[in-house]
Amino acid sequence: MLAHTAHWRGRLVENAVGTTAGRRGGAGRTAPWHWAVTVAGCAAVVAAALAASPASGTPGPARPVPRALPAAAAPDPARAELPLDCGPFPVKVSIGFAADLGGGRPGTVTAAHCAAENGTPPDAVYLLGAGPDGRPAVVATLLSERENLTVSRLALRSDGVITGHAQGYSSDDVPRFAPDISLDLTWTRRGGGWDRSQTAAPLSAT
Repeated sequence: MLAHTAHWRGRLVENAVGTTAGRRGGAGRTAPWHWAVTVAGCAAVVAAALAASPASGTPGPARPVPRALPAAAAPDPARAELPLDCGPFPVKVSIGFAADLGGGRPGTVTAAHCAAENGTPPDAVYLLGAGPDGRPAVVATLLSERENLTVSRLALRSDGVITGHAQGYSSDDVPRFAPDISLDLTWTRRGGGWDRSQTAAPLSAT
C-alpha cells in the first residue's frame, strides 16, 4: 500500500511540472486538472517568496506640501518691523500672500516700499515668520529695494516656488513713468535659503 501511494504521488508531481504522463488523447491535449495543480503550485511559490522576503523599512513621513493660507493664519506684515530706511515717510505694504511654504509653519511673502509723496519708490520683498516674541519678523530678504524694482505680482506655485513680476529702469535718465526693464522672478528654496532667478519679460506684462 505504501509503495502504491508513493507511485501515485510521483505521477502527480510529474503532471504538475508538465511531463507527458499528464496528457490524455494526444500530444496537444492536457488533463483539465493539470492547470489547476500548476496554478496552485505557482501560488504556493509566490507565497513562499513573499514570506521569505518581507518588505523592509517603514514609510517615512509625508513631505509637507506648500499651500496657500488665509491671511489671518500667517504673520501680519503691518505688525512687522521691515528693514526699510524711509526717513520721514511711512512704510507701505503693497502686495503679498500668506502660505505654508512646505516647512509646516505659516509665513507671509510681502512687497513693501517707502510711501514717498511723489515718484515711484522701489519695492523690497520679504519672507515673514513668527519672531521669538511672537511678533512677525523678517526671515529672509528676497529682493532688496536697492535693485530699484517695482513689484507688481507675487504668487505661490504648487511646487513651493515663489514667482513674481517686477519692472525697473536701466538708468536714472529713464523717466519714472516709463520703466524699460521687465522681469519675471522666481525664488526656489535651497537648504536654509532661497535662490533667485530672473528672465526678461515683455514690458506689457503685469
